[in-house]
Amino acid sequence: MTLADVLKPENIIPEMRSTDRWQAIDELIDRLVSTGSVNAEHREAIAAVVKKRETSMSTGIGFGVGIPHASTDLIPEVIGALGRSKAGINFEALDNQPVHLVMLFLVPQGQFQKHLQTLANIAKLLHNREFRQSLEEAPDAEAIYRIIKGQTGK
Repeated sequence: MTLADVLKPENIIPEMRSTDRWQAIDELIDRLVSTGSVNAEHREAIAAVVKKRETSMSTGIGFGVGIPHASTDLIPEVIGALGRSKAGINFEALDNQPVHLVMLFLVPQGQFQKHLQTLANIAKLLHNREFRQSLEEAPDAEAIYRIIKGQTGK
């Protein structure tokens, strides 16, 4: 699955308010709830599983990118939310640099191959410096989505 497959324009936050990785995870899950991608009654359980995964090792992969993710039986399909922070978020990243792009995604429980494949595809795309820069410079969520759709459609 590509980034465009798991992301809807309404699940993009062009200016996150979060200052640390825990707030960022909550902010992105709240967006998934507010857009109906996640049932409100599952919000706490989903936040707990993502934070548990994040506690084992930061998903701040370097280059200003964080990819918090988890598997859960509370969703029927892979879903995601993308947040951008111009100020940067302390994500305890591998390179100790602030994170400017946070891509949270959730995979249905038991779909391990799809989970690994989605993570690899997103990480590969976000490692591209020109792509990251275009996302960071985009004026709004719609422009961010168009960039993602164009890049992953190739």
